[in-house]
Amino acid sequence: MPSGMHQEVLKIPIEVIWNFMKEMDNWSPLVPGYVHHEKLNNRQSKWEFESDFGILKKRVSFLVDIKEWKPPTKVGFDLKGEKYVGEGYFEALAINRNKTRLIGFLDVNAIGAMEGMKNSVLKNSVPKWVEEMALGIASKLEV
Repeated sequence: MPSGMHQEVLKIPIEVIWNFMKEMDNWSPLVPGYVHHEKLNNRQSKWEFESDFGILKKRVSFLVDIKEWKPPTKVGFDLKGEKYVGEGYFEALAINRNKTRLIGFLDVNAIGAMEGMKNSVLKNSVPKWVEEMALGIASKLEV
């Protein structure tokens, strides 16, 4: 399964990170290729991205289900799309009062026609997406 994990140490208290992460409207626009999202309720939203598969660019839609809200440390989610499934999380671990480790994880799997080829591309892309998103969150918070 194509997956990626990225960690950043932020000079920010864990509560500040949680106040940002507890609201998906804050971090969904930081996902690489973000086009838009629509919140259905507090735990579900539809997200649309433009993904880059080598020379092909394609719009992809996901239903994002928040499966875990664990204040002040973790937001876990599932992704379901027409041709993709996955899961991920963001976790904040306090190092000390003013320093927090932010961990992002994402696992995405293509399903259906040409899944082998798509998964081989995702194997290289997913780690980059997780890193870009974690760095985006860090830059938003460390102002």
